Amino acid sequence: MVYRPGLLEKRLIKLKIIVVKVQIAEHNIGSSRTFIIAEIGNNHNGSISRAKELVDLAVEMGADCAKFQMRHLDKVYRKRSLVKSGEDLGTEYIIDLLNRFELSVDEHRELSEYCKGKGILYMCTPWDTKSLEVLESFEVPAYKVASADLTNLPLLDALAQTGRPLILSTGMSTSEEIKHTAEFLNRRKAPFVFLHCNSTYPAPYHDINLNWMERLSEIHPLVGYSGHERGTSVSLAAVALGACVIERHFTLDRNMEGPDHAASLEFTDFKRLIDGIREIEESLGSNEKERLFSQGELINRENLSKSLVASTNLTAGSILKPSDIKVLSPGQGLSAQKYEELLGKKLSRDMNEEDFFFPSDLSDNKIEPRNYKFLHPWGVPVRYHDFKEYADNKIKPDLFEFHLSYSDMNLDPSEFLTETSDLDFVIHAPELFAGSHLMDLASRDEAYRRNSIIETQRVIDITNSLKKYFPKTKRPMIVANIGGFTMDRPLEKSQLTSYYELFAKSLSELDMDGVELIPQTMAPFPWHFGGQRYQNLFVQVDEIVKWCSELNLRMCFDVSHSHLTCAHFNLDYYDFVEKIAPYTAHIHYGDAKGVNGEGLQIGEGEIDFERLGKILNIGCPNASFIPEIWQGHKNGGEGFWIALDKLEGTL
Repeated sequence: MVYRPGLLEKRLIKLKIIVVKVQIAEHNIGSSRTFIIAEIGNNHNGSISRAKELVDLAVEMGADCAKFQMRHLDKVYRKRSLVKSGEDLGTEYIIDLLNRFELSVDEHRELSEYCKGKGILYMCTPWDTKSLEVLESFEVPAYKVASADLTNLPLLDALAQTGRPLILSTGMSTSEEIKHTAEFLNRRKAPFVFLHCNSTYPAPYHDINLNWMERLSEIHPLVGYSGHERGTSVSLAAVALGACVIERHFTLDRNMEGPDHAASLEFTDFKRLIDGIREIEESLGSNEKERLFSQGELINRENLSKSLVASTNLTAGSILKPSDIKVLSPGQGLSAQKYEELLGKKLSRDMNEEDFFFPSDLSDNKIEPRNYKFLHPWGVPVRYHDFKEYADNKIKPDLFEFHLSYSDMNLDPSEFLTETSDLDFVIHAPELFAGSHLMDLASRDEAYRRNSIIETQRVIDITNSLKKYFPKTKRPMIVANIGGFTMDRPLEKSQLTSYYELFAKSLSELDMDGVELIPQTMAPFPWHFGGQRYQNLFVQVDEIVKWCSELNLRMCFDVSHSHLTCAHFNLDYYDFVEKIAPYTAHIHYGDAKGVNGEGLQIGEGEIDFERLGKILNIGCPNASFIPEIWQGHKNGGEGFWIALDKLEGTL
């Protein structure tokens, strides 16, 4: 994920605030990932078994921390308050509940150990120094300070001396009180976070004033939100505004007895909140100066936007004038915004009517192909209609990779392939067949899977028919995106085996005599025609290795796709490469950036191609490759020639 500053750092230079790093266990507070606290408090109503049930649910819904409260009432309330009828009704009510609902020290210790076993952080709010002394023996990772104790300097001093991170709610306090506490903690070099908070239960929406988070960030840069409102919308908005911590009360039943239940979330809503927070984090991205395109936007930009094209046949040497140029879709050529720059230029090539103009038409330099030298067999991707153009180039590749569309499957190859070649060939199967049918050999829908088998068999038959034009290739490879995608969310890990087994069943029902089907490594959320999906099969390298071994498969290693996978799952890319290399028969080469920058030109992303090449030269020295650069075929394959030039010496 990309770092998200939000409210945290907007005014740091102006205010010269020194940010104290706050690290709670493995969580870096203030990073792009919001730290989520499930505040159980006393919502267990004094039952240790109920407390454990709440912990289990907190783990299931994905909270980072299960938080409780500890009080020694004789250290919190004055003696007369603890005597029945010694105070007003509000205090009397609270003390009565606390007497009945507080857990013992031993029960808290048991809960702390229980949380460790469940893989969730145990945190607790000490309401007094005696409770703090007890909790120090638990080695809790951080302390939460209730709004009621934001001004309790003796307690804050004791908390600061522990050296543990503090998370402090600011409800019920004035701006001056908050500033005073911030200065107090800064002098003690205590790492801390402030939570914006309205201390009413439930809090009315008109009282919450989320915009005050911005003012709070001027006092201290690390700001989160502790919510007591109904529902989840306000907490989600707080994340969008930059909250680095979200705390919400958690209960089994909002109708239970106790002061916090009504302002709490039950499991379904809390789970929805956490899912929503993670979606917001993904969508926030970064504030980089340049607006970045997603792969889906690039596809739509190409398909829907406009280009400058020749309005008539033009000859080299022509000086371009308005009547020579018009604007038409698709957006595969020079942007219509370059219209004025194109006027008056001397054309360096012949053009047919409605041919695209390209950026090279604005300069005197055009990238031309040349003879390239590689240790691996190499080639270029082609379609039937442009095969002759590439075959006539002054280059000698080892192979051509034919990318079939569903319309290509109805063409007669003899109209485009007129003589035999001494080169090899590879086929890239369509991912989309007629009727907007995406290939899915692992579909649970039997009719859909059956249709995918029929269409894939057609691809196999076409591949076998092309051997007469490429007699050197005895068993051509067919690169395929074999399916296993879902529409709205990825599959649970426990479901994956059944999908791989469906794919295996489809393989057994295909007649693959004379060809080799090689699945392509996939990114976790590829863009298909018709929209983005979640990919589930042939994404994670350990699964790929397992199923290649079981099904006797080799792979097409798409170096760009798999880099996106590693970025998304925070995996070591070069470890992935070492594992996939022995199973790699063919390679698609393109650069990648972040979690969505796919098929970039070599050198424009994050892949170290020298390091990548060293691994592949050892792990799969005979694997063939092509450059697969987004729209690399435009302007006579200009993108491919640039890529091959940059890759030379690495493979």
